[in-house]
Amino acid sequence: MQIRNTTSGFGAVAIAFHWTMALLMAGLFVLGKIMTDLDPMAPDTFALYQWHKSFGFVALALVLARLAWRALNPSPELPEGMPWYERLASRLGHAGLYGAMILLPLSGWLMVSASPWGIPTVLFEVLPVPHLPVPTALGDKAAAEATLKSVHEIFGNLLLVLVLLHVAAALKHHFINRDVVLRRMISTHVAGSSRRI
Repeated sequence: MQIRNTTSGFGAVAIAFHWTMALLMAGLFVLGKIMTDLDPMAPDTFALYQWHKSFGFVALALVLARLAWRALNPSPELPEGMPWYERLASRLGHAGLYGAMILLPLSGWLMVSASPWGIPTVLFEVLPVPHLPVPTALGDKAAAEATLKSVHEIFGNLLLVLVLLHVAAALKHHFINRDVVLRRMISTHVAGSSRRI
């Protein structure tokens, strides 16, 4: 099994990061939509918020680890003959995805830190996480929490849009361009990844 990336394909570690993050972010998005529609005072709602926060910190740790791995293992080359504007869109799209995956959990952490309720965050009911200092420019705690909640929702929706564009681009590569961009994110055994199938 190929562990590290090559110029023609992704290694097992990069593929595992990709699909683990995809499932985790999808689950967090769905859970976030569900829990915000529930009674905030219900005991089950509190538990869902704690799970959401716990997995949000897991997502933040994973995206930072993924960036470190990417720095040590450059991505495979883009397909030969790919137009410059598609190459630019690919780079900007990936930068946007990474940015949103970092800013989304950070904004959530700031949001709970600003809450006037002062509810502690305890990851998986084991590891306590300290609150962050919230900028005084955001106003009092209630106003800061409301502002950061809006920011958190904006980043969540932005990430959803970027993911949909990412999926659409992957499907275009597979079904229209007929290259192996999508297949090399599924298997380490894809040869000649810069060529068409």
